Amino acid sequence: MRLFGRVRACSAALRALIAAGALIASGAGARAEDGVGHPVPGQIGFQVGVTDIARDIHGFYDNLLFPIITVISLFVMVLIGICMVRFNERANPVPSKTTHNALLEVAWTIVPVLILVVIAIPSFRLLTKQLELPKPDITIKATGKQWYWSYDYPKDQDGGFNFDSARVEEKDAKTVPDFINLLSVDNEAVVPVNKNIQVNVTGADVIHGFIVQSLGVRIDAVPGRLNSTWFRADREGIYYGQCSKLCGKDHAYMPIAIRVVSQPAYEAWLQDAKKKYAQTGQPQRFADASSALAGVAATTDQR
Repeated sequence: MRLFGRVRACSAALRALIAAGALIASGAGARAEDGVGHPVPGQIGFQVGVTDIARDIHGFYDNLLFPIITVISLFVMVLIGICMVRFNERANPVPSKTTHNALLEVAWTIVPVLILVVIAIPSFRLLTKQLELPKPDITIKATGKQWYWSYDYPKDQDGGFNFDSARVEEKDAKTVPDFINLLSVDNEAVVPVNKNIQVNVTGADVIHGFIVQSLGVRIDAVPGRLNSTWFRADREGIYYGQCSKLCGKDHAYMPIAIRVVSQPAYEAWLQDAKKKYAQTGQPQRFADASSALAGVAATTDQR
């Protein structure tokens, strides 16, 4: 009777735990929905996906990885509990001298292999979907620099300009509508909704990481190498990401901001951008030292 009582108590506790988890998950989902495109305080789980790939990634985790992790964790906890109760010194004053068990060894070899196969098959399908680039409607180039991003829009797609995108500091929050600390930037990359967007990513100095969670995009920005990724957003809005590689002292202050707009709004932005970011080039983010060096040289000659 005592054993059945313990079983009922454990069952009730497990049901309460599952209910609490469901409540937390629903609340986290609501908070994530409130902050589409960026994280929100207290959020658990992924940001809301606005591409098929992002939703597939979320489904892969929620419907496969997380249940497997949960079952394995509970199984290990139960085994530890059994070992603590049945194989302590008081319960077993004379310890067992068993050295191996062929059946158990086969089981704990085959079962993990089967679990990995179950994970690998949908994982490879998802990776293939991510890495097979469809014909792009728009192609842009993103270059990671310490510690900001530069975007190039090619001339053959009605572009022919480039610009830098850097974090807006908190003291300048009033210059940006809907300011989000550590995420808002001075110049956002803009793309049209429901279009295949190819992003060619590279680094100018060290390795950076280009990741925008809501778009299901993550790829390395490696100096001297061009890596390509893509997305097709089906919802307008602004979607934030951050550099995901340790790239120096300001790694944490290197946000990514991509604004998805309607086709007419995108075309209007292109015309404005071509005027704002002339082909002659953007003002350099670092001061040109040539004039200062020339002055120093002249002073030295006079001496």
